Amino acid sequence: MTSPPEAWPRPYWQPSDETIVLNFHVFGRFAEDLAIPAARYASNGLPEGVSLQRFAHTALRGWEGYPLKGSLGELLKEDAPEAFELARAAPEVLVVRGELADRDSLDYLRDTLGVLAGLLDVGGQAVLDPQILTLFDAAAWRRHYLVPGGAPPRNHVLILRNAAGDEDRSHVHTRGLRKFGRPDLSFEHVPDAHADQAGMLCERLVELQALGAHFADGQPLEVEGLPGGFVARRSGDLEDPRFNNSHVAFDWPV
Repeated sequence: MTSPPEAWPRPYWQPSDETIVLNFHVFGRFAEDLAIPAARYASNGLPEGVSLQRFAHTALRGWEGYPLKGSLGELLKEDAPEAFELARAAPEVLVVRGELADRDSLDYLRDTLGVLAGLLDVGGQAVLDPQILTLFDAAAWRRHYLVPGGAPPRNHVLILRNAAGDEDRSHVHTRGLRKFGRPDLSFEHVPDAHADQAGMLCERLVELQALGAHFADGQPLEVEGLPGGFVARRSGDLEDPRFNNSHVAFDWPV
């Protein structure tokens, strides 16, 4: 008998009304009768609320949200040209997506990643994660996510640094925390000299939120070495193009 998959707990979980959103595109050529060896990757199959749809690639090219064209397509082609060509030439696209209520474990993510890994074994050539604006070829995806015990939360989230309107200051923020049913993080007016510190703080808070912590509006956050600390401000919505998510904003201490 096969042992049950190891649980992925969320030790800091606090209930919320947030929604977990998963969205992946797998490009490749697949057998007509698709058998996915998800159990090979300690997966129980797709969780309830997450579905797999199969499309001929040609049927998607005219879709308004087709990810390999427009500004996103240009970004993906520039960042991963070989994966982009594999995806562009693939005859089929499998779309794995769904929404789930917030929950006290990450078993849903373990099971979904196991299905994606299985799809790469049966014809998948590239995986797009639009929530982090990243396209992986099969080998890169396996290196990034097939980590013993599960890839760290940082691997599931993009941390970005953009120039702010203020001179010598940056906006440091995340994308991808919707996978965990949590708002993204936004550190505003960060002095360029502190940008690395802001990035490391993002990593720490990504892990806390992924493991279940939740910021309330007005909640203080004290950080060693930064006098005055921060105050969380809940803001934004799912239509905000910077995050594709709501977010928690913090003003960097002056």
